[in-house]
Amino acid sequence: MDPTELLSLLARSLAKIDHDRPWAMRLCQACVDLLRAEGGSLTVSAGLGERAAVSTPGVFEQLEPLQEVLGEGPVHQAMAEDRLVVQRIDRMVEGFPIFSQLAGPVSSDVMLYAVPMRVGGSVVGVFSFYATADPLVRSEEDLQFIADAVGAALLNDLESLDWSEQAQFHQATGMVVAQLGVPPDDALAMIRARAFSQSRSLQAVAVDVIERRLTFSFDEDGDNTERTEEP
Repeated sequence: MDPTELLSLLARSLAKIDHDRPWAMRLCQACVDLLRAEGGSLTVSAGLGERAAVSTPGVFEQLEPLQEVLGEGPVHQAMAEDRLVVQRIDRMVEGFPIFSQLAGPVSSDVMLYAVPMRVGGSVVGVFSFYATADPLVRSEEDLQFIADAVGAALLNDLESLDWSEQAQFHQATGMVVAQLGVPPDDALAMIRARAFSQSRSLQAVAVDVIERRLTFSFDEDGDNTERTEEP
């Protein structure tokens, strides 16, 4: 489709969404509506380890946070490899088997599309959405154009995204580094493991660390231990 026509359709979708909602959320919902999808997310990277995301409400809302907890999934792959990634979410995928296993029960008839958002030749984030197994209403070229346009729009208004959770996550990672004397990547792995084992979000575990309800330490044998204080 002609790019001008695509932008016009996107603008029409935006106009139908409540203007009281945050800009990033409105933009995400407009893309989902334009593609006749079931739900979607926008994940933006503002530098190494700096990410913020918004998701449309619904049954698929937790799939993007699940990828963040696991550190794997189509969004991570699309951003790292700068390419469209398509996965049927009930099918085991060698590259991210844990995500495939946990996401599968959500639905057996849904495809996950992760499209890199490119601005100035660089990947600035990923637009991901969930659609039924029916053929897409847009071509891959249209998907890429929409993703790039949305990426450019978001970079012009990064304040519309909530970066507070990312700041808390960095603070919690630094505290675990101090507690265990390990590199940041290892501290991050400990927080991810804790979140995964308790089926909680990274944000929830980070808050526990910051408020000192959860601390990590080594026992006499050098094994990692955790101490959780009841609120």
